[in-house]
Amino acid sequence: MREVFPVRRIEPLDEEIAEEWSRDIASGKDKSVHGVGAHRAGGIWRVTVWAMEFVREEPLESELREAIRDALERVPGASDVDEEDREVWVVGGSPSGEALVVAVAAVVDARAERIRLHIDSL
Repeated sequence: MREVFPVRRIEPLDEEIAEEWSRDIASGKDKSVHGVGAHRAGGIWRVTVWAMEFVREEPLESELREAIRDALERVPGASDVDEEDREVWVVGGSPSGEALVVAVAAVVDARAERIRLHIDSL
């Protein structure tokens, strides 16, 4: 059975952040595999995928990057999707933060077993 991690709106710690969404994950190990969050500042969404800090081997890395980008581009209202950093994607347009997190969470959850095996081998 696949574990379910709810997505919730959280109170931003930085006053420059207009809105923030994250998965509710208690365990550090689960956060490394399943962690996804998004925040909006200056009209731009930044979506963070925790696993991408650790996944640096092929073919898993490219597969995840492509699937994450595709998922973000399919979110209604999303435009101008691009990678900003190793584990951060920027998204323009008017998507909902919740929808961004849910879309990317489905990508990482579908590959969670492979991600976990990879992280455990580090």
